[in-house]
Amino acid sequence: MKKRPTLQAVADRAGVSRGTVDRVLNNRANVSAEVYEKVINALEETGYLSHREIHLKNLQKKAAEPDTRLGILLPNWTGHFKTEILRGIEAARRELEDLNVEIFVEECQTDIPKESLELLDHMLEQGAQGIALCAPDVPAVTERILELNRQNFPVITFNSDLPKCRKLCFVGQDYRQSGRIAAELICKCIPRDGHVLAVIGNHEFEGHRTRLNGFRERFAELNFSESQLNVIESYNDYQITYRKVLDHLKEHPELDAIYMANRSVSGCTEAVKEANRKGKVRVICHDLAKSTKFLLKDGSIDFTITHNLFRQGYLPLILLRDYLIKNQLPDPEKSQPQISIICSQNI
Repeated sequence: MKKRPTLQAVADRAGVSRGTVDRVLNNRANVSAEVYEKVINALEETGYLSHREIHLKNLQKKAAEPDTRLGILLPNWTGHFKTEILRGIEAARRELEDLNVEIFVEECQTDIPKESLELLDHMLEQGAQGIALCAPDVPAVTERILELNRQNFPVITFNSDLPKCRKLCFVGQDYRQSGRIAAELICKCIPRDGHVLAVIGNHEFEGHRTRLNGFRERFAELNFSESQLNVIESYNDYQITYRKVLDHLKEHPELDAIYMANRSVSGCTEAVKEANRKGKVRVICHDLAKSTKFLLKDGSIDFTITHNLFRQGYLPLILLRDYLIKNQLPDPEKSQPQISIICSQNI
């Protein structure tokens, strides 16, 4: 009786690894069409599978292939943002898996726009038919999305928008309005000649920029002058936030309030505590991470302005599916969640 060829013999014939042969045999993902064809040919040429078995294998592969492929690009943000966004993505994945929709996630490791572009191209190479992304609003990224616009490729932005690009919709908070709400709260908590420090993550992210613009707009409407407001960037980094806020507190003992328009809130509150200003300097921030809840109860934060990050991971994928399969455009009113103001008493 003729001995059956080994997987290694098939792998050698195809010029691939045994693991790749195993993925083809079991209809697993991450095998390109070219490699699949090489392995299938090697399986038949070595006699590992008969012609009939090869035919059945091709039918099984076709049945296993997803009808729709969706990509989602995340920035290099960690903590509460990442936890909630990924939770939303997984909820969408569970809801869509029975509809033969494949979702793949790419995460940036840096703030460098080139990385966003490379990961965006990688998703397209994997066959993405629609993409959701949170990326910096810089010319290189904008031009790449505009190029996709010209190809009528569906794109949804979430959390931080790309205003110059055409997209199906933006899923996220009304940042201008949330910034205005923050200014309204702070101005009710400080004297008429009070001074405020605004800490944002990065001017290159539209969400941060728009939030600050909304804050400045309402601050001026309430008859506070620009000279009463200082702005610093901390790139959502704990150590940078701690150092910059502490330095500012030392240089400006007259400071009355801090508006944290980014996510490194604990770095800010630790600096306030180190400067012995806890309870004297009002702190208003955004989102409701576990650490934020603790800091609200602890009295380190006065108010936080929240929005639904889980929904920002979930909804873009559902909307892309509806557009691609049902030709259904998103309802703009459903893409922006309600803004809530939280204090220690209504957590």
